[in-house]
Amino acid sequence: MKRLTGTNEEIAELLYQEQLELSRENLDVEETVRSIIEDVKERGDAALRDYSLKFDKIELTDFEVGQDLIDQAFAEVDKDVLEALKNAQANIESYHRQQLETGFEDQPSDGVIRGQLIRPIEKVGVYVPGGTAAYPSSVLMNVIPAKIAGVKEIVMITPPQEHFVPAILVAAKLAGVDKIYQVGGAQGIAALAYGTQTLPKVDKITGPGNIFVATAKKQVYGIVGIDMIAGPSEIGVIADSSASPRYVAADLLSQAEHDVRARAILVTDSESLADAVELELEKQLQALPREAIARPSVENNGRIIIAKDADSMFALMNLVAPEHLEIAMDNAYDYLDKVENAGSIFLGHYTSEPIGDYYAGANHVLPTTATSRFSSALGVHDFVKRIQYTQYSKTAVNKAEHDITTLAYAEGLQAHAKAIEVRNDTD
Repeated sequence: MKRLTGTNEEIAELLYQEQLELSRENLDVEETVRSIIEDVKERGDAALRDYSLKFDKIELTDFEVGQDLIDQAFAEVDKDVLEALKNAQANIESYHRQQLETGFEDQPSDGVIRGQLIRPIEKVGVYVPGGTAAYPSSVLMNVIPAKIAGVKEIVMITPPQEHFVPAILVAAKLAGVDKIYQVGGAQGIAALAYGTQTLPKVDKITGPGNIFVATAKKQVYGIVGIDMIAGPSEIGVIADSSASPRYVAADLLSQAEHDVRARAILVTDSESLADAVELELEKQLQALPREAIARPSVENNGRIIIAKDADSMFALMNLVAPEHLEIAMDNAYDYLDKVENAGSIFLGHYTSEPIGDYYAGANHVLPTTATSRFSSALGVHDFVKRIQYTQYSKTAVNKAEHDITTLAYAEGLQAHAKAIEVRNDTD
């Protein structure tokens, strides 16, 4: 791992620029995706069949995954996996139920009523990658908050497979997906955004995917809502001399194995810990089945920063604004107030990031590329709308007329002013 030196601001800016470069999309991808989206808009199901044959090497006659395949998945899924999914489901549900919002209403003066309604989004589409990137935990994390929010229809799309990963279909049914379609890639995102003869048009699309999927989500945003534009996964670890080098190295690798573009950043005030972590990384890499992915991630994108004290460590990490933040220190909870920017925080020597990925209940769909400065983890709030309402009596309008029309005329919007004045004209 490369060691960085400089002021906190200089280091943070360097890390940010490096991350932007890792996340930068190829212009060729942009054009390819744009043409796929236009094709799906024009030809619908026929385009989806052609792309399935071209990209997935599967000739589709039916897009929907039938109940027979779902029943088969439940019969095939490992019983321990099924039990773990159910336990994770319970934790995710109990956590996200606490995010439910209620509306409000007040009457600040005579004749005036103000309020806000909370209404669920009607239709949501969830994208689930296929192959080696098929993660049933992501199905739970995307679907359960939508279900709790009250979304009326949840459809899931996933690339067509000769044989689906059983846990994916099982997780979908446990979480409450209404229909599953075997469509992947940018063409799947286009189908959800615009609808086809078979796939319904949805109001919001969530879920992870490769660069083509991420680019398609960006291009259809505005036609539909999306969860976020996610970059490569990242982890930031704040650790002092009380941390275990073995634990820290393992946690850094837990993100490095995702993608050769993933980032692992260690900030510490202990030179000896930094040295020990580097030795542990090499030792653990040699035994890691996904070494071919994790090694270039660590060697090319991994960074170690030596800070002078705890305040400096947190100040730097707040500038970095990592997706995942581990605080590997004694009494880690006492440092929680020092965190300003992070997607999700893991406190103490035993709370490894995978606890959040799979089990604790907090969502693992998180903002990357320093966007935790202004955005949050996926949650129930992402699947509802807030609708304002206001009522003024004739007396209340008369009382407020001067202020309202003064502002309207100041902005040069005479019709705004007249819409108020006409209500106070004598009949």
